[in-house]
Amino acid sequence: MPTILGQNQYGKAENRVVKITRDGATHHIKDLNVSVALSGDMEEVHYSGSNANVLPTDTTKNTVFAFAKEHGIESAEQFGIHLARHFVTSQPAIHRARIRIEEYAWERIETSDANSKFIGADEVKHSFVKKGQETRLTQITYDGSAWEVVSGLKDLTVMNSTNSEFWGYVKDKYTTLQEAYDRILATSVSGRWRFNWTDDEQKMPNWEKSYEQVKKHMLQAFAETYSLSLQQTLYQMGSRIINNRSEIDEVRFSLPNKHHFLVDLEPFGLKNDNEVYFAADRPYGLIEATILRDGCEPKIPVDMTNL
Repeated sequence: MPTILGQNQYGKAENRVVKITRDGATHHIKDLNVSVALSGDMEEVHYSGSNANVLPTDTTKNTVFAFAKEHGIESAEQFGIHLARHFVTSQPAIHRARIRIEEYAWERIETSDANSKFIGADEVKHSFVKKGQETRLTQITYDGSAWEVVSGLKDLTVMNSTNSEFWGYVKDKYTTLQEAYDRILATSVSGRWRFNWTDDEQKMPNWEKSYEQVKKHMLQAFAETYSLSLQQTLYQMGSRIINNRSEIDEVRFSLPNKHHFLVDLEPFGLKNDNEVYFAADRPYGLIEATILRDGCEPKIPVDMTNL
């Protein structure tokens, strides 16, 4: 039976690049995990094994490191844009480049004051501790004319110890869950947001400021919403971002409900007044939804597993 080649792409995945910028004695760190995927006129390499149109994946790896030196890393988004533009414009056979980046954040270690017995302890500006809050993400796609930038984060764990309820739900013969009028609401946020910057004629967003502000509005909405369901909180988080950030048209969240169940202490003669909980890691409720600016079409994949 005849066969034809479908969608295909290739590149070098998970290039770990750490860029140290030295501003005198003050150093700055950008720590990225960069994956490159290229597609275009690649039929012959599949059909006959001809590599005439193939830029080696080792070359894409080298480009990542060279660009860290040549262009620096102002932001994950800007670095990805440099890479995507280079691969599409420098290689006639490459029609589309997708750059995925994870960014790992570091913060400075606070050192002793000037009276410390340690040499120069008050002047140390090159020591860091890795932040453990979340991993920053971005995906840049370029086809030679149009850009798509989807950024986000994962593993941002948040909790409200009160101001959350869950009651009035459907009950059938298999329902055992008791209604809750004061519960813990906790989740590990995985979110993506799509920018409406799509071509070079538009003013490019300030990527670093945008990320900081999106995260701020997301966390404020989580903290300030009196929640009757995790779905309600999710919607408020997405709406707050879109209403405050004009550069973003679409937000998608995947929020596992990190269940905390009150422990029955009555067998020990103790009353548990919303104080002691069992933190269950699985199974968990999984709440997912997309929030859009009115009039916009959804483009972020429903399944964000590999985004």
